[in-house]
Amino acid sequence: MATLTRPEGTEADDLALSRRAVLLAAGYAAFDVAASAEPIRTPADGLTAGWETLPGGLPAYVARPTAKGKHPAVIVVNEIFGVHEWIQDVCRRFAKAGYVAIAPEYFFRGDPDKTLPKLTDFGAIRAIVAKAGHEQVMGDTRTTLDWLAAQSFVNSKKLAITGFCWGGAVTWMAAARFPELKAGGAWYGRIKGEPGAEGRKWPLEIAAELKAPVLGLYGALDKGIPVPDVEAMQAAIKGTKSSIILYPQADHGFLADYRPSYNAAAGADAWGKLLAHFKANGV
Repeated sequence: MATLTRPEGTEADDLALSRRAVLLAAGYAAFDVAASAEPIRTPADGLTAGWETLPGGLPAYVARPTAKGKHPAVIVVNEIFGVHEWIQDVCRRFAKAGYVAIAPEYFFRGDPDKTLPKLTDFGAIRAIVAKAGHEQVMGDTRTTLDWLAAQSFVNSKKLAITGFCWGGAVTWMAAARFPELKAGGAWYGRIKGEPGAEGRKWPLEIAAELKAPVLGLYGALDKGIPVPDVEAMQAAIKGTKSSIILYPQADHGFLADYRPSYNAAAGADAWGKLLAHFKANGV
């Protein structure tokens, strides 16, 4: 029997609000979850999945095939919402494709209780994210690479990195820093910005330093990363093995199936192209 949410009966908006509550309870980022979202849920059967603690106390979610053998590995760099349920599901998707997928919790120092995914105040989110400086992030990536190299189930000659939004920019920068990475996939990551207190560089400034080919996946409707920025990056990597695909009808976050900006067609196409990019580069 259906439960009525109002005397006159259940209405569509009531169901949408209930759906959003279910998603929040499941661990999806509270700030941008869509009330009507039906996110992909990847089961963990045939996988070993859960949290690990890396050197220095760095928490990381790891999903990998249970089958014996050495597997290629991919570092999954989160959005500004931390390693919430959607990022964990992405790791399981990679594991189903045969990868050891690891998502380090880059924000754990500023958010030791992992409250970030539950926040709805964007200012509070930004404050936590700002505590993860560029060199710290590169250091945590180094820690993750070293941990992967020490695992008996990882083929340390087949390492890749991919990231979303905040993590998309990290992907470009890591591909210019770490020679052991064989490929990268940058999903709608910021291309240029201000140096800030660190005097840091941005992807557009290190295009010539890339040590691994990066596939950039961007949406033409993304107001935060205008098309001219994407075109500037395309020009900067011209003649290299890196490339960018710009989806004309996609917005920021188009792979994130829990967000209002999710674009199923663009997301599926980009996911397939990313896996092909990894394979083409030996990962």
